[in-house]
Amino acid sequence: MFDHLAIALGYVLTPHSFLVLFLGTAAGLVIGALPGLSSTMGVALAIPLTFGMDPKTGLILLGAIYCSSVYGGSITAILLRTPGTDASIATTFDGFPMTQQGLGGKAIGISTTASFIGGIISTVALLLIAPLLAKIALKFGPPEYFLVAIFGLSIIISVSSNSYLNGLISGVFGLLIATVGMDSFTGYPRFIFNSDSLLDGIPILPALIGLFSLSQAIKIAISQESSIVKKDVSFSDRVLPTLADMSRTWVTMIRSSVIGTIVGIMPGAGTSIASFISYNEARRASKEPESFGKGNPEGVAASEAANNAVTGGSLVPALTLGIPGNAVTAVFIGGLTIHGLIPGPNLFIKYADITYTLILSLFLANIMFFVIGIAFAKYFVKVIKTPTRILAPVICVLSVIGSFAIRNNLFDVGLLFGFGILGYLMERYDFSPAPIVLALILGPMAEAELRRSLILFHGSFVPFFQRPLSLAIIVLIVLSVLFPLYKEIKKSRIRKSG
Repeated sequence: MFDHLAIALGYVLTPHSFLVLFLGTAAGLVIGALPGLSSTMGVALAIPLTFGMDPKTGLILLGAIYCSSVYGGSITAILLRTPGTDASIATTFDGFPMTQQGLGGKAIGISTTASFIGGIISTVALLLIAPLLAKIALKFGPPEYFLVAIFGLSIIISVSSNSYLNGLISGVFGLLIATVGMDSFTGYPRFIFNSDSLLDGIPILPALIGLFSLSQAIKIAISQESSIVKKDVSFSDRVLPTLADMSRTWVTMIRSSVIGTIVGIMPGAGTSIASFISYNEARRASKEPESFGKGNPEGVAASEAANNAVTGGSLVPALTLGIPGNAVTAVFIGGLTIHGLIPGPNLFIKYADITYTLILSLFLANIMFFVIGIAFAKYFVKVIKTPTRILAPVICVLSVIGSFAIRNNLFDVGLLFGFGILGYLMERYDFSPAPIVLALILGPMAEAELRRSLILFHGSFVPFFQRPLSLAIIVLIVLSVLFPLYKEIKKSRIRKSG
């Protein structure tokens, strides 16, 4: 491990890597600060840019955008009560009241510091936990990998939408289109409609860029607003937190970072869930719980430490088991596979130098967004005033270029627009697009490993229940399906009784 870390450190500290890290961090801050855009969209748009890079440099870019975009959402959450990403919704509760009190700079300083601490703690966890989990994964056979794929799908589907049924429909639709292409066992083409462009299945990149990026451009264009925000805002107070600020909030930052890391490791939970849990815990532990929602700095610290801690935690199952922790890591896995890197134990054995380069770059990305955030916070406010007549066309152009670049095929551009329209309609009618991308990634894996298992066991399912690891995963699957179903039934009963 230490040999690989030394090699990775040497690569990360080169001027070229530093430049890529800086550009990725700056781009992530801009994307995060723009309301309506997301970390998922930022990473998706950046994947085509990595085609001409070696895998190490490409992952440095994606990691920097991921980390900084989660933090960037706090800028508009604090100054405008408009979270740049859903991860910063809880930040608005106390961040905006602080701005109204003339403490916008102080709120951004605490947010930046908390985000930095949360990101660093979660990256340490990724460095320590992921290799151990990868060693356990070496004991997995076809049955375990099939069940792991189902487990990932079941968790993501159940928490990715306000409606359990809507999430389930999205996931099933994703599994359906995941069957398109040539059968990997028999070589028989399935559902290609005489199109050679579909022999390899639905390409992941046009699908995810369409669902998460082009759909937002359509939404912005249809809104017919001249700007994403209508308010003019600025601040003039001190940004860098004082010792008094830190003494008041450091316990909250550490506690929320641990909560965020744990939530991130749980596939499907996500940044918004982590920030709300941490916010509630901070209020519960506070000596002045009534001050929360009125401009308490601990509320800002709790939310931002937690949602940034999810970044490292969510990469633990993504890198070791191929289970996306959230929609962003689903896109991340797409970026890995495009570079020929299959998530799993081999990432820490055969491709250890590349993997540890990514992990170390996350440390530097957190340091870099802290420095940039503190130094240039006042200037990033100007980003939110970007006219929509510029923003929407730029997103469209980048989306088309990114979809066309991977195979130089206009058919992929057509898929992009199809998935873009689908993504817009899904968001409008409260269907999460995340399960579709996850199904495209995990569906083929589930099918292949199930068929291998049945060949290995001569068509019998009994051995699935005789292997300890398989049985443990089956229990997790049942719990992940029944718990949200129970919540849905309970919610329905409350509505009827009310």
